[in-house]
Amino acid sequence: MEKQTDREEKIVDNVMRLWQQVSGGTRSLWESHWQEIAERMIPGFSGTFLTNTRTPGEKKQEFVFDSTASIALNRFGAILDSLLTPANQKWHRIKTDDEVLNKNRQVQMYYEDIQRILFKQRYSPQSNFTAQNQMNFKGLGAFGTSCMFTDGHQIGRGLRYKSCHIGSIFPLENHQGIVDTVLRYFTMEARQMAQRWGKDNLPEGVKVALEKDPTRDFYVIHCVMPREEYDMNSVAPKDMPFASYYIAFDGKKLMEESGFNSMPYSVSRYEQYPGETLGRSPAMEVLPSSKTLNEMKKTMLKQGHRTVDPVLLAHDDGIIDTFSLKPGSINGGGISKEGRALIQPLPVGSLSAGKDMMDEERSIINDSFLVTIFQILVDTPQMTATEVLERTREKGILLAPTLGRQQSEYLGPTIERELDILAQQGLLPEMPRILQEAGGEYRVEYDSPMSRTQRAEEATGLARTLEMTLNAVNVTGNPAPLDHFNWDVIIPELSDINAIPERWMRSQQEIAEIRQGRAEQAQRQEEIQSAPGAAQVMKAIQ
Repeated sequence: MEKQTDREEKIVDNVMRLWQQVSGGTRSLWESHWQEIAERMIPGFSGTFLTNTRTPGEKKQEFVFDSTASIALNRFGAILDSLLTPANQKWHRIKTDDEVLNKNRQVQMYYEDIQRILFKQRYSPQSNFTAQNQMNFKGLGAFGTSCMFTDGHQIGRGLRYKSCHIGSIFPLENHQGIVDTVLRYFTMEARQMAQRWGKDNLPEGVKVALEKDPTRDFYVIHCVMPREEYDMNSVAPKDMPFASYYIAFDGKKLMEESGFNSMPYSVSRYEQYPGETLGRSPAMEVLPSSKTLNEMKKTMLKQGHRTVDPVLLAHDDGIIDTFSLKPGSINGGGISKEGRALIQPLPVGSLSAGKDMMDEERSIINDSFLVTIFQILVDTPQMTATEVLERTREKGILLAPTLGRQQSEYLGPTIERELDILAQQGLLPEMPRILQEAGGEYRVEYDSPMSRTQRAEEATGLARTLEMTLNAVNVTGNPAPLDHFNWDVIIPELSDINAIPERWMRSQQEIAEIRQGRAEQAQRQEEIQSAPGAAQVMKAIQ
């Protein structure tokens, strides 16, 4: 094996020292908590943590008697996907901080082209975003922390996504509370490592396995951290702001050193408590309810069994010896001469009381996973448009504090990373000169159903005000109250709230031309109508 340089050995030593720090301490406490959640709500993840491992293919359902929490967790992932990242619509836009530039037609079309390209690449079959994004949201609901790795596709151009399980990632925050360092501890087969880095870059143990057992798993550490010094003018990976190191755990060998212009790992937390880097989840809040519900379900199964196939009570065992439970059987001696039953079923508890208690626990679980909120429209389908807007506004108020964090910690860094990759691959259009002169800065404006529920207050207010104004106009017969509405401002902003694409709307120049043509046509019509009267006047003067 080629000997590592002093610099490479120093890198390996620093990363391994950091690994020992992040994998120790309180990590085992988190993992014991995650394991309990996995066993009861997402069994496929059970035994996938450092302190608790299982054999692949082993049964993992032994703790699940009631599936309420598992179903609610799946729905939670679907709810977040539909609210934040629906695949059937554009859920964010790109603009500048300069409102004057945002009104420039050339700038508008440029950013709309970028948005179209970005969504095309993100949802292409090779990117795998939809599946990984759903896995990310489920992990967030179960464990409170999710992580998405975004990179360029290894073959050709485009994007590629990988949801990283909480058991494999170890994030660190900077002084501002932003995750700027991530260590990922995962396994790869020997043949996969050779495909990724080449045989010559592997440690001796992996090379041996490559010949004898190419499917044998080995642990790899990927460390991404900010560089203290880097060259902003250089395009070399080793000069980029974020350093990237792939190290073979067995053999302690640096297999690859490179870098990124932007952080490839987007780590988000559902809720974060003081002094903690990792997040807390809805599943953690309802873990007691889930445990209670499982125990209740076991009891109810026993009681149900006793009800359907009851335990029999007899005054002596002589009767039981000849007793038959077959349909149509006649059992002598089962009653006394007076007609009193000598064999009776053992009384059981009330199943209805147990069901009510279980329903209470199910309600708590569904509330925590946001399922109950989305039953509003299902339970009351006969609503007016105004009522729907009101309910939507209420949802936005309830969801904004928790889901807004996913926009800042997950979606924002991911979009920044995507644009960086597409720019490097030359897939973005040329920037207009007016935007270049302004520095080319941009901001992401979220346009998901979640964002629109937050902005629904404006549309709801307009609907209520307009309804009352029209009532006043109808009562008084005076249209003057409508003069307060500036429709040239309302219509563009209302279309913006309702996510109407810019290309569907006419430009200010086109609107001006239409209005000018309408005014000229009205003037000609007026001239035509007034021509006979003018002729008569001229004739009278003559």
